Amino acid sequence: MTLLLLAGTSEAKELAQALARHGVTAIASLAGATRAPRDLALPTRHGGFGGDAGFAAYLETEKITAVVDATHPFAARITDRTARICAARGLPYCLLLRPGWHPEPGDRWTNIDREEDAAKHIAEDESVFLATGRQTLAQFANLAPRRVWCRQIDPPQEEFPFENGQFLVGRPPFSVEDEIALFTRLGVDWLVVKNAGGAASRTKLTAARALGIPVLMLRRPAPPDAPRVSTVSQALDWVLAL
Repeated sequence: MTLLLLAGTSEAKELAQALARHGVTAIASLAGATRAPRDLALPTRHGGFGGDAGFAAYLETEKITAVVDATHPFAARITDRTARICAARGLPYCLLLRPGWHPEPGDRWTNIDREEDAAKHIAEDESVFLATGRQTLAQFANLAPRRVWCRQIDPPQEEFPFENGQFLVGRPPFSVEDEIALFTRLGVDWLVVKNAGGAASRTKLTAARALGIPVLMLRRPAPPDAPRVSTVSQALDWVLAL
């Protein structure tokens, strides 16, 4: 068996380490969104596959016999393509999708379906912290002229795509205390996040609750109709049962 692990999350890193410990022949793949990703415990390829044809060709060339998709919950294009092509080829496929967040007492959340909907809730004289990554930043362009901060891991290589915006550079994890200090210093009125789930990145939501900052929560895209697990141990069990 040669397993392809589509990585990019903390769960993928943990699963890669477990696969290595169990001696599973596997290749990890990173899309290349982060310029200096942390090392995985498996041989790792970087970059896209070149569309449907490129992905199918890679599966054939590397003699991949199963795929675990542990990409980000909002990597819908990658996940949908992978599930579809694996189904067409009869390859075992499993989606490792961590649970989403749910509000706790004191949270002030409003769920939205699209980035463009954020502007409907935020007054023009308010300040916004986007914890949504740079890939979808252009879809928030209608937030101008509001003051906007967007945090990303890598230093920006281009100007902010709309007026009154500014990049902040930082590599997670961030503590609750760090987030409280940052939001206070910036004078954040709204926090906008994707419902990515995970304990490590929830600290910003805990900080927002402590400061009484309202949150706009982007709903997740619907996952494909395919085998799905929610924990690393379940994913490992799935692999070992093949």
